[in-house]
Amino acid sequence: MGTGASKEENGGSEESKEERDRLEQAGGQLYVSLKMENRKLTGELVPHVYGSVPLVGSWDPSKALSMERESVSMWELSFVVPPNHETLDFKFLLKPKYSNTPCFVEEGANRLLIGGALQEDARLALFKLDSGEVLEYQVFVKADRVSPFDLAASWRAYKENFRPSTVRWMPDVSINSAPQTGSDNCSSAGLELDLEHYVVPAPSANSAFAYAANMTENPRSLISGPGSSSFSIKEMEVIVPDPSKVFQSSGTVESKSVGTFSPLQRQESQRGHFVDRGVGSPRLVKSSTSNIFSGLNLDNDTKNSMPAAAGAVAAAAVADQMLGPKEDRHLAIILVGLPARGKTFTAAKLTRYLRWLGHETKHFNVGKYRRLKHGANQSADFFRADNPDGVEARNEVAALAFEDMISWMQEGGQVGIFDATNSNKKRRNMLMKMAVGRCKIIFLETICNDVNIIERNIRLKIQQSPDYAEEPDYEAGLQDFKNRLANYEKVYETVEEGSYIKMIDMVSGHGGQIQVNNISGYLPGRIVFFLVNTHLTPRPILLTRHGESQDNVRGRIGGDTALSEAGEVYAKKLANFVGKRLKSERAASIWTSTLQRTILTASPIVGFPKIQWRALDEINAGVCDGMTYEEIKKNMPEEYEYVADLSRNKDKLRYRYPRGESYLDVIQRLEPVIIELERQRAPVVVISHQAVLRALYAYFADRPLKEIPHIEVPLHTIIEIQMGVTGVQEKRYKLMD
Repeated sequence: MGTGASKEENGGSEESKEERDRLEQAGGQLYVSLKMENRKLTGELVPHVYGSVPLVGSWDPSKALSMERESVSMWELSFVVPPNHETLDFKFLLKPKYSNTPCFVEEGANRLLIGGALQEDARLALFKLDSGEVLEYQVFVKADRVSPFDLAASWRAYKENFRPSTVRWMPDVSINSAPQTGSDNCSSAGLELDLEHYVVPAPSANSAFAYAANMTENPRSLISGPGSSSFSIKEMEVIVPDPSKVFQSSGTVESKSVGTFSPLQRQESQRGHFVDRGVGSPRLVKSSTSNIFSGLNLDNDTKNSMPAAAGAVAAAAVADQMLGPKEDRHLAIILVGLPARGKTFTAAKLTRYLRWLGHETKHFNVGKYRRLKHGANQSADFFRADNPDGVEARNEVAALAFEDMISWMQEGGQVGIFDATNSNKKRRNMLMKMAVGRCKIIFLETICNDVNIIERNIRLKIQQSPDYAEEPDYEAGLQDFKNRLANYEKVYETVEEGSYIKMIDMVSGHGGQIQVNNISGYLPGRIVFFLVNTHLTPRPILLTRHGESQDNVRGRIGGDTALSEAGEVYAKKLANFVGKRLKSERAASIWTSTLQRTILTASPIVGFPKIQWRALDEINAGVCDGMTYEEIKKNMPEEYEYVADLSRNKDKLRYRYPRGESYLDVIQRLEPVIIELERQRAPVVVISHQAVLRALYAYFADRPLKEIPHIEVPLHTIIEIQMGVTGVQEKRYKLMD
């Protein structure tokens, strides 16, 4: 709060006459801070100060000034006086903050303060309680000279930033049943009847549909040359263990359904222990690495397997990666299921989620390998179980894809999603043998018994799969795919071995079951939790920043100011837009942060429930909150290099504001928001802030974490994310400049 002479005294001699004269001529003021410290808690007793003018002006204990708690053991009282102030005569006392009894005055003579310095050697403040106990407090005094301009600027900033919020006491959940009256329908807030008039180009490739399998990892073993894998298919001995002997359980069978819990009857074909939450106690094995709390000496494999994350994800990675078996540092999710059951879509969503959390994740699609190795125009006969050439060819590309995944893991990859039918025990046992000592395997089986959903998926497959891109006759392609499906159904064996997750009729989002066997650890548990809440129900999610705020106009970051005039106009335009876009979606909801600029932006919207989320608050700028970039550059040049990052060569993803947050911190607190957005079946309008929306948008657009701090999320623009069976698509509306 200004610069100039600063001194901290535990006592000391009287300030020189020359120094006092200099301060007086400069016209500055002294900002004095009195502090008391006692590491022993005193219950309800709070330190107070009382004494002469100009500090208190009364020796009445009932009028003593209460000191404010600065930390657990430190109390502080600050005030401003002229440099040539008259002697301050005061003492400390202890009493309850809102009561005058009991009251204990410090022992000894009065304290004298002249020119911001105590006039005697600093002594402890001693208080003798009724019980005879003596409490000791250390006393500190600090004085800084500040100019009148600094004081005026500080007071102005206080008035601007600490003005009472206009939305205080508003409930966290509210709904307006009737339109507001007044000037809400003014012409400046009106919209064209056709919302397409406001559409602007989206910077992301998600504005157009892309077939999910084409977006998976490129087959580098085939591109670099066939036969690069040293793994022999023919030499493999297939041994399928009896799961009832390998995995012992107590016989308890439970199930998890979305939104409800229901009993599940034991079936002969379903063995294992199904638990409702999918996580168990992690197996702690003594690691050969050094102590995890200090002096860590990590091998390259351990370093590469650590996620780019903060908080719970980072803590879990340390526990799982360093205390578990080495092969558990890499995780392979092996998809299992008949064609047209949503395996590739589920794999794509899971890949996007894990990447966003900070785990290096890639999606390996065996069909992509098959098409590159053997061509896309394979008939249904190629997929018959009694076609030895076809079986060998499909096992060969599966092994190539798996070896590529293992090679990528050895280079630093953490989670591989292996996308194929893997529909019989012989194939799955082949993969389990290839994974021994190299990675941990979890099977993810998708089961769908809804005939309508299967038929819809089959038709989408014919329309979009490269397997039928050159088939001019749609009906012929449809019949061929149904024949292929029948070939798989003849030999299909549900998963009963190893660690697995079964999703049964989950795609509709209206119930279903998840069965889990032999799953433990933080990351597998998060995967189960994510899958419980995901579904394919089409619905839009609208993302928008608040209307322009008063701090936006002033160029200040953070804060909690109200809207500017332009921001109020946008709030009305947004209400009109939401009313038109979601006219038939009465189950939609509006989500805001707890800061008033988002709540005020949502206030003109009527007819939909509004929910305030603390997790949607803007990134905490810490000590930079309320400052302009110029002020940060002037006062904290080292921080400015990261805050502005004009050259984009700083690690702004991990940069944490002093006493604030980083983007990785924001991602951690947004995970519950992402899970709830995935679970919702109705449209959601999210009104939040730039950093938060950058992180949310990066999830849906599958953007790399390092790009998040630089994603453009302009004011007064709506980003519509369309979620459904065809993946994620994007559309943007700019309502005003």
